Amino acid sequence: MNKMTKVSGAALALGVSALATGAQAQDCTTKIGAVLPTSVDWGRPIAETAQFAVDQVNAAGGAAGCQIEMVLRDTQVDPKVGVDAAKALVDLEGISVLLGAVSSGVSMPILTSVTVPSGVMQMSCCSSSTAFTGLAEEGKTNGLWFRTFATTGVQSAVGAKVAADKGYKSVAILYKNDDWGQDMARLIAADFAAVGVEVTASVAINDAQPSYRAEVTEALGTQPEALYLALYPAEGTSAVREWISLGGTQNMILANSLKSDEFRDNVGLQYLGNALGTDTASPRSESADAFRAAYQARFSSEPNGPGLANSYDAAMLAMLAMEAAGKGASGADVAAAIPRVTDPNGMAVSADTAGFAKAKEVLAGGGTVMFQGATGNVQFDGNGDVSAPAVIWSFSDEGTAEVEYLSLNDVDAFIASLQ
Repeated sequence: MNKMTKVSGAALALGVSALATGAQAQDCTTKIGAVLPTSVDWGRPIAETAQFAVDQVNAAGGAAGCQIEMVLRDTQVDPKVGVDAAKALVDLEGISVLLGAVSSGVSMPILTSVTVPSGVMQMSCCSSSTAFTGLAEEGKTNGLWFRTFATTGVQSAVGAKVAADKGYKSVAILYKNDDWGQDMARLIAADFAAVGVEVTASVAINDAQPSYRAEVTEALGTQPEALYLALYPAEGTSAVREWISLGGTQNMILANSLKSDEFRDNVGLQYLGNALGTDTASPRSESADAFRAAYQARFSSEPNGPGLANSYDAAMLAMLAMEAAGKGASGADVAAAIPRVTDPNGMAVSADTAGFAKAKEVLAGGGTVMFQGATGNVQFDGNGDVSAPAVIWSFSDEGTAEVEYLSLNDVDAFIASLQ
């Protein structure tokens, strides 16, 4: 992940921000919660990007008549830590809107044990497991769940495309043993089979083990032509080091969770020359370009890390819905207002301070808006899911480089071909 200018920990935790000159003074503050993995290098920029959105909204006079304070808690990518953090935000801070989490394995227990029982709307930037779709279809999210990141089905399909395009005949899978990793392993195995690639082994990796030699040896013993990795940087680094040291192939396909400077630097770029990663992508649109320019101006860096555009849109959409729902709205009221700010027939508003100010005027007059975000014109289906284009990427000296862009139509067509 590219280095960027950091927002101080105090500013992130307290949501303190310098407002633009002439911003409307407020006599009240509304807190929103955020549970994000700030203790890992790829998680901090996700939190900083959410705070960037909050700063822009506050410069427009805040949401629903009040300044917004983002109260941030670190999940450490740990379900128990995440649940405890979310409970504290609900019980002690009185939030009605929660941003996060990143990992599906953290977001799921927060959703089922904290936000749904408490009537809090949860908007995740980066949780992709299809288990959330199933939960929503069963009516168990109460309409309180939304995510700005496409489901694992997109990454799985593109991972299979990479294998087919490279001509790989056999692949072993190493996956994180949580909701997200299990979902990825199941989907990618089916998609590999659909394109004629044999899965020689599918091996779970648990957190915080001193060594992954046994798991790597199991996968390596099947003599695959390539390795698929659905892991996070910490265990991914350890597993790949073991893999390379034991003579494993450098033909690798990586989930977006490994799109990290930490992983690249700790493994060594010289061992990742044949590695190709997959990720969802922002569309080729003016709004996505505008976000990149604004991000560069704020952080002196391209938004190359995982989940940054998604984090921005998650925060902006949550605050737009708060504006539409009005001061003191419940989480259910905020969730019910989402269609008013993602209406394809509504007034187009940009992803910045001026756009939010325009949205306030339109919503106050009883109208609806169509948010033009960092990931395009965000629209949720009945399960709180979104669709998205995709990208195939590789590591470079500067961070990552785009290898191939797949439009939404390209993604949908390839997924259809796998059925």
